[in-house]
Amino acid sequence: MKIGYSEKVMEFFRNPKNAGKLEDATVVATVGSIACGDMIKLYLKIENDVIEKATFESYGCAANIATSVAVTELAKGKTIEEADKITYKDVEDFLEGLPKIKAHCAVLSVEALKVALTKYKIKTGKMLFDLKIAKKLLHGVIDPVSGNSILKTDKLKSVEVEDKTVKIVFSGKKDDVMSDIENQIREVFSDLDVKLDIKYEGG
Repeated sequence: MKIGYSEKVMEFFRNPKNAGKLEDATVVATVGSIACGDMIKLYLKIENDVIEKATFESYGCAANIATSVAVTELAKGKTIEEADKITYKDVEDFLEGLPKIKAHCAVLSVEALKVALTKYKIKTGKMLFDLKIAKKLLHGVIDPVSGNSILKTDKLKSVEVEDKTVKIVFSGKKDDVMSDIENQIREVFSDLDVKLDIKYEGG
């Protein structure tokens, strides 16, 4: 079992490749939460279904930055179909291993890529927006208290899609934690042609 960081992780942490905002990005995906310590904003420039450029903005630890570098390096030059097959294990292997306690960073980086590719497919008409896709996008929204996907908590009461409106009902009342979650959700759907209807019940 890997205990410390590999030399490759430390190199990418000190000198992160592909870091920064991509002004001409075709699609942008944000997963995670600053409130829970790890967040990745991934930018992809896609031409003819090939990822020409990939950059990121990362808020978190050395592993968060290194896995962001890894996923952008792995994605560049690949078709969207090829990039969709990248796994968290590919990211870990690229970095020559990660401590078990930091494995979630590899998962988060791949989640960002999956969300970006899903958004690209929706925007280009390759994929129809429905409840399944809405939940796929919501999977990257993190509860800052538990660190789990919002889909795996009891905070989310229901999700429905009606035409191009995503109807979300939360249990309890709106507080600082729920405001963070709501902001993440609005970020996820921000550049898609869908509306959000978010309500709170109880509390």
